Amino acid sequence: MAESSGQPLAIPVRRNFQFVAQQYVGLMLTVATLVAVLVAGYLWSQTPDYRVLYGNLSDRDGGAVIASLQQMNVPYKFADGGALMVPGNRVHEARVRLATQGLPKGGPVGFELMETQKFGTSQFAEQINYQRALEGELARTIQSMSAVQGARVHLALAKQSAFLREQPKPSASVLLNVSPGRTLDAAQVGAIVHLVSNSVPDLRASNVTIVDQNGNPLSSEQSNSARAALDPSQMKFRQDLEKIYSTRIEAILTPLTGPNNVRAQVTADLDFSETERAEEIYKPNGDPASAAVRSQQLSSALSSAAGGDGTGGVPGALSNQPAAAATAPITTPAAATGAANSANAANPGNSRKDSTVNYEVDKTVRHTRQEIGRIKRLAVAVVVNHRKQVSAAGKITYTPLKTAEITQITDLIKEVMAYDKDRGDTLSVMNSAFSVPEKEVIPEIPLWKHPDTIELAKTIGKNILIAGILLYIVLGVLRPLLKSYAAAAAAAPPPLAEFQATNNAQVAQLQSYEQQVTRAQEIARNDPKAVANVVKEWVAGNGK
Repeated sequence: MAESSGQPLAIPVRRNFQFVAQQYVGLMLTVATLVAVLVAGYLWSQTPDYRVLYGNLSDRDGGAVIASLQQMNVPYKFADGGALMVPGNRVHEARVRLATQGLPKGGPVGFELMETQKFGTSQFAEQINYQRALEGELARTIQSMSAVQGARVHLALAKQSAFLREQPKPSASVLLNVSPGRTLDAAQVGAIVHLVSNSVPDLRASNVTIVDQNGNPLSSEQSNSARAALDPSQMKFRQDLEKIYSTRIEAILTPLTGPNNVRAQVTADLDFSETERAEEIYKPNGDPASAAVRSQQLSSALSSAAGGDGTGGVPGALSNQPAAAATAPITTPAAATGAANSANAANPGNSRKDSTVNYEVDKTVRHTRQEIGRIKRLAVAVVVNHRKQVSAAGKITYTPLKTAEITQITDLIKEVMAYDKDRGDTLSVMNSAFSVPEKEVIPEIPLWKHPDTIELAKTIGKNILIAGILLYIVLGVLRPLLKSYAAAAAAAPPPLAEFQATNNAQVAQLQSYEQQVTRAQEIARNDPKAVANVVKEWVAGNGK
């Protein structure tokens, strides 16, 4: 009786519990789906912007860098061209942390090789290590140039010996890996040659050979001579000089012709040869009065003639005194010559006079050095537009310039260009109507095709898509589900009321059953024969 009384009481409780559990499970699944969608949308909107960390890494350096990034929990990926990319907000952090580990090593070793010398290293090994370190340092220095992607330097250093009269000179070979789309001009190649030659003792620039990755020689004598004929600095100097003259001509004619009504082109023939000349000029003496006397010597001698009395003067101290200072004029006056002749005629003795005069040599020493870039010839061509005239009605007409105006313009140009007919300069002035080109109409880019607008639309579209998905989940899935749960809960009877009604029915049924059992027990005690007949009939009729 305990089992029969307890079983009907548990049935409504189990049914209500199953209904409530279904509601909670559906609600939890809906909330979980909503949270998952929110997290996915947030992660999608927060996708990191990858930027280049290192490009063109070697296989050894690339493996070491990737291993370090994995240890630092930094995401990475490879882009087209082999560039290693990491999130943009972690580029600088990754570079600094990799640099502390000595990554990427990049290229040959330098003088740090000398820091790992072992005890007992032979002199030959030390020399080899020094040469390797020097080659590595030179290669690193050359690789620092923007146009050079990689470099290798080979040095041929001869061993110095005191038993050789002529020591062998060192030489160097450089292999350059030029970046794609880049070239090295003559100045850059010359800079590399001088860099290598000045870094090695007794290394001449002529003993340095530079080759690119395609095997093209960059420092051969033939290429140097060809480039010397077309020196970029000389070409630039010529272009600048021509531009200066053109600007001057247009600037002085613009106030007369108006803006954009004159065009000038100048061709300059320059002499870039460097010459030096030394001259010594000797000229014959001109006017003796203006000539400079360097030295002068005069000698005189007097002797008696044969058969004469021999009287030469009064003996004594006066006759023994030295002669006075000699004077030797360049030309002897006629009066002095006549007096001397008369004196000699009066004096029967013989006399002799010698005069020597040394003059300074008329010498001119001239040292001339011709300037580089001297103008040999100028050719100027100027085109002047017709004069613009506006009538009272606003009509625009163009009339040719008068001959006098063209002459004035020609004179102005000659003054500006320092016209020299002997130098071979030419000038041509032409007055003609300019053909006005039609203005090219550049179509404006529609607003919806502008790159900024497209990027903004992408961002807005992404946010709208996320918001739309969330709104659909809330209004299309979650809200109908909650409404269905609410309707089912409202239609179902309250669990407590149903339990009370069921319990009352069970109590009433239980009370009537107990009364019937009590009544049957009383009948069995009072009339056992009747009870036995009833049981017999049940058995005979199979309990029917």
